[in-house]
Amino acid sequence: MATERSPGFKLFFAGLIGLVLIIPLMMVYALSWDRQEQATTAQKSIAEGWGGPQTMVGPVLVIPYTADSTETVTENGQQKTRTVRVTKELYLSPETNSIKTDLKPERKKKSIYESVLFVAANSGSARFAFPADFARYGISRENLNFTGAELRFGVSDARGLQADSKVLVNGQSRELQPGKGLAASGNSGFFTFIDWDGASPLEVKYDFAFRGNKSLTMVPRGGETNWEVKSSWPSPSFAGDFLPTKRTVADSGFTSTHKVTNLALGQSLVLTEDMGAPQPSGDRLYEAPMVSASAAQQAIGGPSQAATIGLIQPVDLYSQVDRSVKYGFLFIGFTFLAFLMFDVVAGAKVAAAEYLLTGAGLVLFFVLLLAFAEVVGFTIAYLIAAGSITGLLTAYSAAVLKSWLRARVIGGLLLGLYAILYVLLNLEAYSLLIGSVLLFVALAVVMWATRMIDWGGKRDSDEVTVSGPLPSPPAAPNKPARKVATATAASSD
Repeated sequence: MATERSPGFKLFFAGLIGLVLIIPLMMVYALSWDRQEQATTAQKSIAEGWGGPQTMVGPVLVIPYTADSTETVTENGQQKTRTVRVTKELYLSPETNSIKTDLKPERKKKSIYESVLFVAANSGSARFAFPADFARYGISRENLNFTGAELRFGVSDARGLQADSKVLVNGQSRELQPGKGLAASGNSGFFTFIDWDGASPLEVKYDFAFRGNKSLTMVPRGGETNWEVKSSWPSPSFAGDFLPTKRTVADSGFTSTHKVTNLALGQSLVLTEDMGAPQPSGDRLYEAPMVSASAAQQAIGGPSQAATIGLIQPVDLYSQVDRSVKYGFLFIGFTFLAFLMFDVVAGAKVAAAEYLLTGAGLVLFFVLLLAFAEVVGFTIAYLIAAGSITGLLTAYSAAVLKSWLRARVIGGLLLGLYAILYVLLNLEAYSLLIGSVLLFVALAVVMWATRMIDWGGKRDSDEVTVSGPLPSPPAAPNKPARKVATATAASSD
């Protein structure tokens, strides 16, 4: 007569198999990360030759000037101090700068990967004038070289500049020259020479367009910067040092308005040092442009502040898959627990190999989800993967548990788990709260269902479980009194 293992041992063994299945879960997580890296590489290759994340700056008026500089030199072993005449650059920001940007998104695909590109058409006007207290900056107007003045525009990836760019200075069209941007854009961009004596304000109107992808960053420079953006993209992301003062987001697109003053910037209209590239940190989405060594030496005024608009995908399938994999141990735990209850309470024996095969099916769900999501999207992929694994494990459970009724319970459990997981993935802010409450309810149900189980007891394999009081054994039949008496008499003789 064989003896079955105790319920406690079965629980321990099922938990041990569940821990082993964490290894393939981690492999699926690594696979998701690898596919995400491949997608990033493919998106970069799509954007090659088009334009990267763009940072635009300006316009800023740059005027050379001469100044006396004191330096210490060594001659014949002795240190001497002398004054030399050097040429420096004065950076004059506009009093007002109004920019309107029409952001036109465009989807490009390469194999199964997709990247969001854009064309940014910019038009604006700026007004330059020397501040009334210019003498306080310690620079004399006589030392300014107005004949070498340049009006500079910064665009971090000049490869994306279009051919229809134009600049009007006091109503006159100016010829544009490549390069000589500003340090905030990695000294990339374009400029034009101007004729100005500084006596009267300088009115500038400009139109230029460039291509880019992922994000557009604007570096405000001036007394007051107004930036208005409109686009047909339905899911923008606003980040950086300055958020929009007004925004509307709808399925048909978005509009936004940024208003930034020099008080908020903490910058004067007149600078003798150019401001460097904005530095991404925290949730600031902009990417710092490539800065050459010479540009880094020129930009000694500190990093710039910026406002960024990102064109993000409504659903990042890789982050969704990553989050779903993190819930994989719950699927394994609940399914194994259901099998254990049928084993301990109902007497349906479940072997170790059957636990392993069931766990393999649960892990396969995440592989199917990732594979189909890259092709048909996350929602449809989720339905395909969940339906396939639920059907597979329901049919297998009927054979393992020797009952289609019990298999339907397993199928209903899986459907409920997949439905709850989908809700948790879409309600990110409340996922912890909902998950904690559901775990509490599940634990309470298991504790109630197993309250009468002797976890340390053993049961014989041929033991039959019956209900009600055991029947009394049958009484032995009475012998006739006459025969007993005769037997007694005979023994006495």
